Amino acid sequence: MERLNPDKLPQHVAIIMDGNGRWAKKRNLNRIAGHQKGIESVRDVVRTSRELGIKWLTLYAFSEENWRRPKYEIDTLMDLLNRYLKGELKEMLDNGIRLACIGQTEKLPQEVQRTLWQTIEKTAHNKEMTLILALSYGGRQEIVQAVKNMLEDIEKGKLTVRQITEERLSKYLYTAGIPYPDLLIRTSGEYRISNFLLWQMAYTEIFITPTLWPDFRRERYLEALLDYQKRERRFGYTGEQIIHPKQEKTQHK
Repeated sequence: MERLNPDKLPQHVAIIMDGNGRWAKKRNLNRIAGHQKGIESVRDVVRTSRELGIKWLTLYAFSEENWRRPKYEIDTLMDLLNRYLKGELKEMLDNGIRLACIGQTEKLPQEVQRTLWQTIEKTAHNKEMTLILALSYGGRQEIVQAVKNMLEDIEKGKLTVRQITEERLSKYLYTAGIPYPDLLIRTSGEYRISNFLLWQMAYTEIFITPTLWPDFRRERYLEALLDYQKRERRFGYTGEQIIHPKQEKTQHK
């Protein structure tokens, strides 16, 4: 495998972790076994991101739509989340990983909320990497809530319609202060973004892999990062207009 260029790594990687159920079905196991195996992939990807120096990693852990699943599966997922947070706290502290979350977390069970906020508080001063869990999250719901909050500020006289810009709206999102994802990875071969970071991914590079999430380990992750490094990110410009860092420095001497 080619070697990664440490100077061309994405600053922020977002992942739609898909395929736990299909992984289990292929092995004649129940869906819960797939979710349990998927936690090992979470651990592997987090560790790899930290080792490589990727500063932000967002994992789509539980969508707003996932509340429609059978109750026993939801209860099991919440229990797995609770145990994951407790089990990974030491590693986060030892490796300078800060935990953050986005979504309607007030919908989570009280015990999970308690563990989540305790973990966030205990890791708040870590600076090497930020792990963001999207929990009870939906991109459309996030934008609607941001608009509501803006309207409330207009009613209070804190904001005027003329002051509304893309930059200002972004400050009302769950991700305020977080750089937009450079790379989105979706496992299991599905070609959709499933209501994930709709505003934030306007110019995100997308990598789709047929690998099911429980099988997505370090090697598969490195393949996605290598693919990203081969792309030219233009943000609406032509290739000829892009000035690379070395050229820019030369022009400004």
